[in-house]
Amino acid sequence: MRRPVKRPRLKLAAESQRLSNLALAVAQSSSRLEDLAWQEKLDASVAKNLRLHHQDLLDAAAEHLFTTHPNAYEVFVETLETCSTSAEVDIQGKKYQALLIAAPVLAWTRFEIASGIIPAELTDILSMQLKTDFLTPHASLRLLPHLYSIDQLPRNHCETYAVMEKHALSLLKGLPCAIDTDRAQTVPFLADIRYVLGVVVAPVHEPLFLWQTIEAPYDCAQAKSDALLVWESHAATNFKQLLPGCGTELLLPEAFYTACREADIRIRPVSVRSAVFYLAQTLSKEPDQFSVIIASFGAQETPGQVDEFRLSFCLKDAPEVIYGVVWPLYQAEDQANAVSTDEHGNLTGDIPEILTESGITSIKQAEEIFAMEFCDDCGIPLFADQEGELVHPEMPENTPAPGTAHFH
Repeated sequence: MRRPVKRPRLKLAAESQRLSNLALAVAQSSSRLEDLAWQEKLDASVAKNLRLHHQDLLDAAAEHLFTTHPNAYEVFVETLETCSTSAEVDIQGKKYQALLIAAPVLAWTRFEIASGIIPAELTDILSMQLKTDFLTPHASLRLLPHLYSIDQLPRNHCETYAVMEKHALSLLKGLPCAIDTDRAQTVPFLADIRYVLGVVVAPVHEPLFLWQTIEAPYDCAQAKSDALLVWESHAATNFKQLLPGCGTELLLPEAFYTACREADIRIRPVSVRSAVFYLAQTLSKEPDQFSVIIASFGAQETPGQVDEFRLSFCLKDAPEVIYGVVWPLYQAEDQANAVSTDEHGNLTGDIPEILTESGITSIKQAEEIFAMEFCDDCGIPLFADQEGELVHPEMPENTPAPGTAHFH
């Protein structure tokens, strides 16, 4: 379940209460006709608040529903995502549908992972490839000339809506794409996600994506898989040019939030493998000379609930935590899939399997659930050591920081 940011509880504003009631009405409807009628009212109310930049009212409604009506919360969050990334636009009496999409690429390296302005020529090439590989002849595309890190993406639903609306209108009016150079600084990681964003528009009721036009038996998953293979063959070289010195993996370009969620899930194993490779190369050690502690972490407001695992890397012959990796949980089944114990007491799951495949032989799981604490000075997560204390990871002296060296 997607969880809202926790804030101090205040009395619910009238507009937030109205949004909550509409979401609850959708969740409680007993027929398709009733459902559509309530959903139309909810869509209109959410869209109005997005246009007015009332993110605080939207967040308050989400937080209220999360604690009181989980089913209505899911309805509301889905509505927020839909309304902030898509809209109908009327241009000179003709109606168009617009959708904000993201094309994620996973990147990993010992060097700095690039972000920033994409050269105009390369933007044009990627735009043509993406349109050819994924979009119908009815659809037009405006690719934004920026390679985004997660720190540079829209931070909330109102910002997302503003990006979608701005570029959809400029595309339909034939205006040039504005280059926004005011972006947050990118935090360096060994493995990270980069995104190319775009807006797709088409006349209302016309399909946007090629997989919307397939014939029976309507195997949409296979159609998307086939399209991704073509995209990889066409665009991989261009992303190598944008991300020098990096290993890369292209993911399926889709609606903004769907693409971002898939990228968040897919980067987790890459981050673990990159950490093992970095530590082994930088410290001139073999992977089996490291040990890893897998610790569960959760918010204090929800005792017993695990929100993420934090992996503490140590040298076998030393107790200090030298490096850490966070494995966030997004869905109910993520916890069991990530790490569990079989009938013989052995650790199983994605995390132990990835560590073992990477050459780590000493893996331990801490028993308790720790509070999600961070360093007061630099803000990075704290990790559990061998004694169950939360500590700041510290590499040996004179070790270059991960992901900060430039590739030449």
